Amino acid sequence: MTMWVFGYGSLLWNPGFDIAHSSVATLKGYARSFCMRSIHHRGSEREPGLVLALDEAAGTDCQGLALAVRPGQEAQTLDYLRERELISSAYLEKDLPVTLQDGRTVTAVTYVIDPHHVQYCGGLPLEDQAHIIARAVGGMGPNTEYLFNTTDHLATMGLRDPDLDWLADRVRALVG
Repeated sequence: MTMWVFGYGSLLWNPGFDIAHSSVATLKGYARSFCMRSIHHRGSEREPGLVLALDEAAGTDCQGLALAVRPGQEAQTLDYLRERELISSAYLEKDLPVTLQDGRTVTAVTYVIDPHHVQYCGGLPLEDQAHIIARAVGGMGPNTEYLFNTTDHLATMGLRDPDLDWLADRVRALVG
């Protein structure tokens, strides 16, 4: 049985594991947003950045990529993802149904935000998000790089996220 991973942020452009194939996919009931303070990868404890997370919300959906793990790499991939994504326990690992572009539904390992975690910051106005992203830097680099890589990859895939597009334009204006 194929192991699937749902990518909606950095997994789109930096999966870090062997992919057999991928498909545009939709996850119902979750919205992609900058609702997690990043104190490791894209910010610091002193000056947190923001990273994308999936925030559960009725009537919403998120388009991203379903990534099929190369056969024989499942355990190694899961270990890698847990080390990468569960660094601060702000994400919860869930097996959720995603609908592939061809109409099939598969179960994918998906990392969603824990709304009770101290790093959760859902509902921040977009303007506040832009100012945070424009200045934050963490162990994996500038927060701007994370935003721009994600929006560029979504655009390449033909997927639009109006909030992220607005943020990318605003952050570019802020950083000159």
